[in-house]
Amino acid sequence: MRILVSILATFFLVSVALCAQAKELSKSDRFVCGWGAGIAGGAQASKLSGVSLYGARRKLQYRRFQQSWMRMMAMGITEQTYNSASRLKPDGVAQTYNEECLKHELAQR
Repeated sequence: MRILVSILATFFLVSVALCAQAKELSKSDRFVCGWGAGIAGGAQASKLSGVSLYGARRKLQYRRFQQSWMRMMAMGITEQTYNSASRLKPDGVAQTYNEECLKHELAQR
């Protein structure tokens, strides 16, 4: 009986500690992940429609971005998407990117 109580108490303390460590993502973090997912989905759509990497990068060069860092990040996301052998639909790529980005951001905390 004491062992069971001890195990339950330990489990409870560990779960409380884990909940206390988990922090909510900021609105900014969620925005960046959503924005990157949109870029990845667009890159996948271009790739599947036969647009070359050069053509996709050229489109990004002429696109207007809200922040200065967005252009280079979009270029990197596009290049990684083109280098992937994935044939997923663009929505699937965007969803996967967003989920993995959010997991990464949570892991950083």
